[in-house]
Amino acid sequence: MENPLNGHVVKPKKHRGLFISFEGGDGAGKSTQIFRLSMWLKKLGYSVVLTREPGGTDIGAELRRIVLTGGYVDARAEALIYAGDRAQHVTELIMPALTEGKIVLVDRYLDSSIAYQGAARDLGKEEIFNLSLWATDGLMPDATFLLDVSVATGMKRVGDQGDRIEVAGQRFHERVRQEYLELADDYPERIQVINAERHPDDVEQEIRATVETLLEQFKDRVTKSSDPIAELGEAAVQQIRAREAREKAQAEQRAQAEQEAQAEEETQAEQDELDEQGTQDQK
Repeated sequence: MENPLNGHVVKPKKHRGLFISFEGGDGAGKSTQIFRLSMWLKKLGYSVVLTREPGGTDIGAELRRIVLTGGYVDARAEALIYAGDRAQHVTELIMPALTEGKIVLVDRYLDSSIAYQGAARDLGKEEIFNLSLWATDGLMPDATFLLDVSVATGMKRVGDQGDRIEVAGQRFHERVRQEYLELADDYPERIQVINAERHPDDVEQEIRATVETLLEQFKDRVTKSSDPIAELGEAAVQQIRAREAREKAQAEQRAQAEQEAQAEEETQAEQDELDEQGTQDQK
């Protein structure tokens, strides 16, 4: 596979199983669709691992907390954190699952770093691509679904309670979307653009149709399980939901604390002003 970013030939790491990534801007509906696909595949009897980046491992969960809900993070530090998370993720979770012939569904992978850090953060698409490729030891998805929505739609869906990346601003997210679409043009054999402005059921059906073709294409690499619900994928679903709920609660607590601190400062400022006025009146 030729890499249009630098003209070099990328030789994907060979593996068993089926590796599918979901990409798209914030608010595109990736979490909904990847969850639906995992449940459908399990009903068909496949062994499925559902995971995400950052945060697919214990180490990744800590890195996710730092980069998404912490304070200021330098752009280069941000890129390196994502690369570190991805390296651990591939080694600890993704490759072992693929080696066992499982289907791995990941919410964000290498393309996210190219779009967010390489393009929107202006760190260089080629530099970020090479960093991520090194971190993953050359492991590329067999297929990628790019869920595409306008920035206006994505921002409306996310609202004003997003994480540090989600609230980065319209101009930032316009650049992210533009880069995603350029990547789809560069890698049409891997990246399928899905119009995610539509009803989730319609999006789901389009994804399923493609996955049915992939299952036939890679049938010799993928195994089924006698008890797919008991597989790691179900535990991953529960883990993802728990982490999301915990992160949301923590973000709400921080926002409330900041509001209370600001209100206290304003009250104190008003009191200081009254005291000063009283002193002047006494004079």
